[in-house]
Amino acid sequence: MRLGLAMGYGGEPMEEVLPTIRHAESIGVDSVWSVEEYGPDAVSVLGYLAAVTERIELGTAIMQIPARTPAATAMTAMTLDVLSHGRFQLGLGLSVPWIVEGWHGLPYDRPLRRTREYVEIVRKAIAREDRVEYAGELYRLPYTGAGSTGRARPVRSEMTPLRPRIPLYLAAIGPGNLALTGELADGWLSGMYAPEHEAAILAPLDAGIAKAGRTAGEVKICPILYVAHAATVEAGRERLRPLYAHLIGAASPGVRNTYADVVVQMGYEGAAHDIRKHFAAGDRDAATAAVPDRLLDEVALIGPIEAMTERLAVWRESRVDTVILLDRDPALLEAARAVL
Repeated sequence: MRLGLAMGYGGEPMEEVLPTIRHAESIGVDSVWSVEEYGPDAVSVLGYLAAVTERIELGTAIMQIPARTPAATAMTAMTLDVLSHGRFQLGLGLSVPWIVEGWHGLPYDRPLRRTREYVEIVRKAIAREDRVEYAGELYRLPYTGAGSTGRARPVRSEMTPLRPRIPLYLAAIGPGNLALTGELADGWLSGMYAPEHEAAILAPLDAGIAKAGRTAGEVKICPILYVAHAATVEAGRERLRPLYAHLIGAASPGVRNTYADVVVQMGYEGAAHDIRKHFAAGDRDAATAAVPDRLLDEVALIGPIEAMTERLAVWRESRVDTVILLDRDPALLEAARAVL
């Protein structure tokens, strides 16, 4: 099993970040992943790291699909792959409605269709086999709709890619999106996973894999794990309980909470109901208290390093390809590397 590091970069001076990255590379951590919400972008920091690292793979977890045209994403991916000498991994995701509409000013509409068309165009542009033409329901290249000049022609990238197929990962939650990931992507970036429940969690992914005539080994499973360092497991749980109450309990009009759906798949239907009921009533304390200890133990790394490494031994026996830790502690990275 491989080990990854999710940076959680917040715009601090890179001198504060580099020692962790260099240490991770020196001890054999396989990959480092940049994140993107509505602060630092996921791309710039990897361009910097490409110049100061040699072996560790560099991934985005994620670049937001609504933030860029498919062609812009393909250009960025090809450039980062060249700058890193073939170490780039392209992680894409739709983000969430309030970021897409509140920050990017775009509608959060038809997410599955948008993802499918976006991935297909990105792949065509990177492959550079021909000029890119695409007649989708949401994307059309060349554009010939309202306001067009009518003089556009298909375009092929001026840049020859280092690799004509860059590994493409999708961040997906919810059965439809997960099935699409199994059908199209090289890997899945998961935000809610537990080895004890992977048969239920992976059923939609496996359905998509089967639909496309692929094998399970063609789609790498890469969960991103929250980490809570504490003197005891109990103290670590208390640090993460409010976060998971929010993930499971949050509700937006017309938007399904797929985190809650996954928790139900894992067998926590009663807890999910209670968390959502309390959250809707505005009682955050009761919602937080309703998050089960066992759920936290299964989906996160909690407590002292010894407890975390014991838990990682369970992950090692799962179908997971890469465990990505949202943490920068060198001691944990060393311990995790030794276990995995």
